[in-house]
Amino acid sequence: MLENDFFIEVRHFVFELFKNQLSTNIVYHNFDHTMYVVNAADEIGFSQNLSDEDFEILLIAAWFHDTGFVICVDGHEKESKKIATKFLTRKGFSKEKITRINLIIDATKMPQSPKNILDEIICDADLFHLGTAIFNEKTSLLRAEMELNNLVFDDIGWMQKNEELLSEHKYFTNYAFEKLNKQQILNRLKIRKDLKKTVYEKSEEEQKTKQKKEDLKRRKIKEERPEKGVETMFRVTLKNHTKLSDIADTKSNILLSINAIILSIALSSLFPKLDNPSNAYLIFPTMFFLLFTIITMIFSVLATRPKVTSGKFTKEDVKNKKVNLLFFGNFHKISLNDFKEGMFQLMEDRDYLYESLMEDLYFLGSVLNRKYRLLRIAYTVFMIGIILSVLVFVISFKLML
Repeated sequence: MLENDFFIEVRHFVFELFKNQLSTNIVYHNFDHTMYVVNAADEIGFSQNLSDEDFEILLIAAWFHDTGFVICVDGHEKESKKIATKFLTRKGFSKEKITRINLIIDATKMPQSPKNILDEIICDADLFHLGTAIFNEKTSLLRAEMELNNLVFDDIGWMQKNEELLSEHKYFTNYAFEKLNKQQILNRLKIRKDLKKTVYEKSEEEQKTKQKKEDLKRRKIKEERPEKGVETMFRVTLKNHTKLSDIADTKSNILLSINAIILSIALSSLFPKLDNPSNAYLIFPTMFFLLFTIITMIFSVLATRPKVTSGKFTKEDVKNKKVNLLFFGNFHKISLNDFKEGMFQLMEDRDYLYESLMEDLYFLGSVLNRKYRLLRIAYTVFMIGIILSVLVFVISFKLML
């Protein structure tokens, strides 16, 4: 039947229509698809022993069922019926035949709901590829067409859509069911297998991407931390200041020990002799010497005496960068959790960290300045005291003579 003059003319009309008016974005519902559906309808229709009239109506509907795509995508069936009606009216078809053809075209709407054998045949023909080995090729073209018309799916979404379609679809005619159902099941199983594989690969890829982001974040945090040269500078400087502080404490201890020994000797050996009238000349030099010894010890003690601050701070202080968490005197009275929280904030804020290191260095320098100033006074007093005490002893001794 497809080889008679009328169907050759129909084929030529549909071919020219698609060739001249179909958008290049329509890569699936084109002339090739129409030919595929017409041949499938012819094959299935032949198995159903249809009358010549029914066969003719079926094949005409198959030829025109997607011609509406030259006008629009959504609601193309309506446009297909208009094109078919115009062509068939010109060819002298009765309104009754045209109506029957249009009803068959309507049956191709998704989801399919055929009302008679002709509807069932064209529905099976329209989705004939679901049960064939070219399923992947056809569905790839359909996806490309949808994406070109701004309906985009990711790989998983597309596979899920196809797996759902294959799960729910069933061929209506016995011929199509017997011929295509087995391959449709195989296609469905392959889609399901590919879906699981893709989901697994995507999960792995997301995990790798997440790991990369975390690594990048760690590297960024690391890069934002003080540079090695700056860290070395602070470390060496703070170490030198600490050594200078230790030296100052050692010098203070030496001075304290010497003066403590002098004081002990004076109290145990010199003081008992002062009761003797013949030693009266020693009273003034001894008192003068002991005075300078005590003053020296006082300044030595002041140089080593520690100063501790309140040891408390608030979260607002940390937020406003008003507290230096690197000095124990600022945190020794707060809870461990508050201290940890403050330290985390300090480590995450590069400027705050630099500022705290600088403050620590500055105040350590201030403490060293105070220590060495008091220590200098102590040594000066000790030196002057020794010299003056000796002079006073000499003068007193000469006056006695």
